[in-house]
Amino acid sequence: MNILILGSGGREHALAWAVKQNPKCDRLIVAPGNAGIARLAECADIDIMDGAAVTGLCAENAIDFVIVGPEAPLAAGIADATRAAGILTFGPSAAAARLEASKAFTKEICDACGAPTAAYARFTEAAAAKDYIRRIGAPLVIKADGLAAGKGVIMGMTEAEALAGIDEIFGGAFGAAGAEVVIEEFMEGEEASFFVLTDGIHALPIGTAQDHKRVGDGDTGPNTGGMGAYSPAPVLSEAVATRCMDEIILPTINEMARRGTPYQGVLFAGLMIRDGQARLVEYNCRFGDPETQVLMMRLGAQALDLLLACAEGGLDAAKVNWAQDHALTVVMAAKGYPGAYEKGTVIHGLARIPEDSRHMTFHAGTAQKDGQIIANGGRVLNITARGATLAEARNRAYAMIDHLNWPEGFCRSDIGWRAL
Repeated sequence: MNILILGSGGREHALAWAVKQNPKCDRLIVAPGNAGIARLAECADIDIMDGAAVTGLCAENAIDFVIVGPEAPLAAGIADATRAAGILTFGPSAAAARLEASKAFTKEICDACGAPTAAYARFTEAAAAKDYIRRIGAPLVIKADGLAAGKGVIMGMTEAEALAGIDEIFGGAFGAAGAEVVIEEFMEGEEASFFVLTDGIHALPIGTAQDHKRVGDGDTGPNTGGMGAYSPAPVLSEAVATRCMDEIILPTINEMARRGTPYQGVLFAGLMIRDGQARLVEYNCRFGDPETQVLMMRLGAQALDLLLACAEGGLDAAKVNWAQDHALTVVMAAKGYPGAYEKGTVIHGLARIPEDSRHMTFHAGTAQKDGQIIANGGRVLNITARGATLAEARNRAYAMIDHLNWPEGFCRSDIGWRAL
């Protein structure tokens, strides 16, 4: 079959790598792709936020299956457009993608179905939000309601930090995403990511992971889109996952169906776990980045079979075949990230890094210029490895990094420290 993946980051490179291994894939196109993706698939330079451009590309290339990678095109209704054109599609409708596109909407769903989450309040004006903070007191979590590329969350550990967060969001730091603010109770515990496929009725857990959001070692510094991840997540035991399915995931899926907006795709639940009890931090309507990189390393070719079963409504008969292994990815970012950083620097040494079932370099923000790979984003490379143990996977990943010669890049040196 002919398959189209939408997106240009490390998540899409990992998806493409897994899909390409499956014999069902005859031809693979990634739009717009990146320099790493171009080594294993065709790349098409189109605007993936434009439904007509996407469906036109599908028609021109007889695409049988579309996998939508990022959240923005899902929230914009690209999956609706491809389905309307009669193309099998993996990813929720715009109405269902509100689970990520609006944090306030997610809270409404949790209230309706009884899913455990943080206490909250929502505001459209700064003055009322500040009054609430002064009344409740810190610590609090301040969130821009809409899509902010993973950066619209401010930890208000003191009242001053919380009030400053209100000024930052309502001051336009996150654009239209900050037109409304959700203020949440600060939850204590250990955070983990739970990935579940659903066809709107049935649900199938496909993996757990933990990522590292802070830019610096020891979880210090500002939040980022993620500086590394590992799978599985020890804190998300089988017992915790079962309770999460019963108390959070399945009630949400049922509530979405009851509202006439069934959810089809991957439901990525960010969870806070304490004393064996999980509470929902947030939902994402797409695979995580960089969690996808470790999930795909562990799933391999079967990933395509699972995504097809999800899109076709056949998850009740699907099964995940897990190896008893671990995977870990380290993000190489441009110096200055998540603040200002330089683009266009040349990355040397990539050819010296092994690429096989246990070692893979997924490109997140790269381009090709004059025959060289250059950095073209904040998070640039995902150095990913598998091992029989997490320690083995970590050692392999950092050994891969030793081959790189990129003075303008940096990474954390402690990915996996919580579990190890």
